[in-house]
Amino acid sequence: MKYLLMIYGNQEKWDSYPAEKWPEAIAKQDAFNTKYRETGELLGAYGLADAANAQLVRRADGAPVVTEGPYLETKEYLASFYLLDCESLERAQEIAADMPSADEDPVELWPVPHEAAGSM
Repeated sequence: MKYLLMIYGNQEKWDSYPAEKWPEAIAKQDAFNTKYRETGELLGAYGLADAANAQLVRRADGAPVVTEGPYLETKEYLASFYLLDCESLERAQEIAADMPSADEDPVELWPVPHEAAGSM
């Protein structure tokens, strides 16, 4: 079954992270990604742009209408997500707990019960 891991944050939080610690943090995240890509459980990992770059798109009279901003006004927002394919919920929980940032911030875990036809 597939699972979505979601990481939340904001630019203020990342700006407060000591610059000298970024290389180590990135190396840990790369190691996590490599580890679970090699097991076949990590299907994809995606980092999102800052919320200031989000747009809302609607349709009016058949044409897109684009406005600024994320859909929800929140202090923190979805910053990155990981798509897993695991044999069980317990295994997905183990992988979520292995996320390098899980000591400091929770990882949101959602089962993905439906998938569009023709997907992986």
